[in-house]
Amino acid sequence: MKLLQYLLLLAPLTVALRLDRRGKVVYDGYKIFRVAPGSDVAAFEAQLESLEAIDLTHNHGHVEEEHFDVAVPPENLPAFEALNLPSQVLTEDLGADIALEGELAEYPELDMSAAALPSLSWFNAYHAYADHLTFLRDIQSSFSSNSELITAGKSFEGRDIQGIHLWGSGGKGSKPAVYFHGNVHAREWISSKVVEYLTYQLVVNYNNDTTVKGFLDKYDFYILPVVNPDGFLYTQTTNRLWRKNRQTRSGTTAVGTDVNRNWPYKWDGEGSSTSPGSGDTPENTGIRTLGDQLAAGRGIKLYIDWHSYGQYILTPYGYSCSAVAANQAKQDSLARNVATAIAKPYGTRFTTGPTCATLYATAGGSNDYVTDINKAEYGWAIELRDTGRNGFTLPANQILPTGTEAWEGMKYLFANM
Repeated sequence: MKLLQYLLLLAPLTVALRLDRRGKVVYDGYKIFRVAPGSDVAAFEAQLESLEAIDLTHNHGHVEEEHFDVAVPPENLPAFEALNLPSQVLTEDLGADIALEGELAEYPELDMSAAALPSLSWFNAYHAYADHLTFLRDIQSSFSSNSELITAGKSFEGRDIQGIHLWGSGGKGSKPAVYFHGNVHAREWISSKVVEYLTYQLVVNYNNDTTVKGFLDKYDFYILPVVNPDGFLYTQTTNRLWRKNRQTRSGTTAVGTDVNRNWPYKWDGEGSSTSPGSGDTPENTGIRTLGDQLAAGRGIKLYIDWHSYGQYILTPYGYSCSAVAANQAKQDSLARNVATAIAKPYGTRFTTGPTCATLYATAGGSNDYVTDINKAEYGWAIELRDTGRNGFTLPANQILPTGTEAWEGMKYLFANM
């Protein structure tokens, strides 16, 4: 223990985040490790804090060995490596990985050969937040008889939480709801792109694929690609790894609340947010209110909260590892078959199972609320590519493959749920 304390003292007490000339946080030289914490997790977490390491994700070891993925700043790499913890290097240089995502691209011209749809090249690059709003407007205009733009309240900084509602031949609001969220966690850029890709496929194929037409004729789709617009914009302008919203509170200089651990159901257990109260973020209020309205109408058939990373299909419950959904056997079967469908294009393997028993406790999570309060038949969270090599900074050339395999999974799910 004395050696450990000595090593930690060698590390700088505070690692100031480095900024480029635009005021954006620079992660050049940060190294990402997958670390086995040992039996004393609390002591390990204290070590990370002393080293100013960024805790990216924590797998609690229900399915595989417990591990943390952590980004260690270059100033503290010698002290970290001297700890001699069981670990593997996932990324040699986080800054280089962020660069591989590419610059935010210009909004592509519309595809005038296909009812003025957004171009498929939208999915070749990441784009500015304002362009995501343009994408929604353009895809709605191309499908104007069967869609409308919707909002689910406002963010803390006053931005509309925007989305799209799609329907089929039964007319607006006539069928049970499929309700999708993307980018609740700001740094998970691939989630909004995949949600948009699913939207694109539903719209472009409605009039030329009887199977897809059947999906929209059977369900109303309510799709919100970016439910944390303040945080998402902040990742594009200031700090690529920001996770939470941008909420400030009196009595503290801390900024941000995890919108996804803020649902007012089983909120105060392991894995909940440390914010003052459940449901107290404006983003949560907005998306929850929309879900409550859908539940009170035709009901919610399917809810999916889209995330990255890890390649998981997670069913209820997160608040308890022993709680079991009434239709758990059906959910398990569907999830396994969706994973099989996802694997068909590129062989990408997803792990399936209840959230707590498969990954970790997530008290105050969205899918538990939607399952038990909104009585959704299926309330899932899906963690997209990859398993840690690129993590949150998935290269742009993986956007389209990630969307393609997710669409294969959703086609199976829509047809069999």
